[in-house]
Amino acid sequence: MKKLFMALFTAFTVCTSLLWAQEKSNAQVFVEKMGIGINLGNTMEATGNWVNKKGGVRAYETCWGSPVITKEIIQGYADAGFKTLRIPVAWSNLMSADGKYTVSPELLNRVQQIVDWTLECGMYPLVNEHWDGGWWEQFPSKKEESMKHYKAIWTAVLERFKDYDERLVLESLNEEGGWNSLWNRYGGTTGKDKSYALLNEINQTFVDMARASGGYNATRLLLIAGYQTDIGLTCDPLFVMPEDPAKMCAVSVHYYTPSNFAILDKDADWGKNRTTWGTPKDVTELAMNMKKMKTTFVDKGIPVIIGEYGCPTKNKEQESIQNYVRLVALHAYKNGMCPVLWDIQKKGTAEDPFSHYDRRTGRIVDPVVQENFRNILETVTR
Repeated sequence: MKKLFMALFTAFTVCTSLLWAQEKSNAQVFVEKMGIGINLGNTMEATGNWVNKKGGVRAYETCWGSPVITKEIIQGYADAGFKTLRIPVAWSNLMSADGKYTVSPELLNRVQQIVDWTLECGMYPLVNEHWDGGWWEQFPSKKEESMKHYKAIWTAVLERFKDYDERLVLESLNEEGGWNSLWNRYGGTTGKDKSYALLNEINQTFVDMARASGGYNATRLLLIAGYQTDIGLTCDPLFVMPEDPAKMCAVSVHYYTPSNFAILDKDADWGKNRTTWGTPKDVTELAMNMKKMKTTFVDKGIPVIIGEYGCPTKNKEQESIQNYVRLVALHAYKNGMCPVLWDIQKKGTAEDPFSHYDRRTGRIVDPVVQENFRNILETVTR
């Protein structure tokens, strides 16, 4: 009987393990392979009416401070240990003015070149539709025209990349999914359902378009933007993940908490710049937020990508910067999520210190930050 019991117990354990492997889903397994990522920030999503359009795509690419991107810059990300490169894009730059919202072939070609380099460097490219000059604010008042704009962008992008393999990830939008003209989170609940419903509709449209566009788009991982990419608002029951026949969707949130440390580098009318971070209360808050995403999504088979997180490097204690960047990545990574560091090019002066990566040298500025990332990747089991 004892031998029979042990045999049955072993069989049960094996079956349970197999079921767990199945429950983890292809999407979750894929996201875990994406490791730790970094953003190519303030580059392909840079936009403004003041930019000289005669300079073409390069004028936009460099107008917010970035050098022209090269394959060597991207190789530096890979050499530093990053496995994912998020490429925010303002697809309306140089768009046709005839009302057809034709995406610039020059812009498509340039983004495609960056995607190619990313793949050649062994990384996962993640391409989105970013803030894009603010036309997103018009969705509640000009829904039909805004949806036409949105569909035109994704029709062009999906067609261009449909033959790229599954390593390329596409993201529905950035932080713009939520409209104060419909609902203000600080002013009651009136209009809340309408604002959520609009975001849900846009995300579903994105998935439907992708799956119908053919090629690898039929099954590739799609990243679905949460409500204003805010953890609390995205965990609200009114936020609904799109129906997806391929079952290959992940949800995106951003992490800039507490905002007076993670966003401000000087006092503002809404808050006082905080120079330090890392108290037991801070770490507990971080752990609770990551646990909330895990229980709401990861544990239910919906993988999570922290599409942006980070903090300024100006007017901050260096140790606090190191701890914040490390612990956010650690808590996300060990809970099965992919954390993607927000990063932009700076001048490297006292008034404009580097962010985290110097594109001119192709290296992480602070070796402690790089070592911390490496330790997470090498020591944390998921």
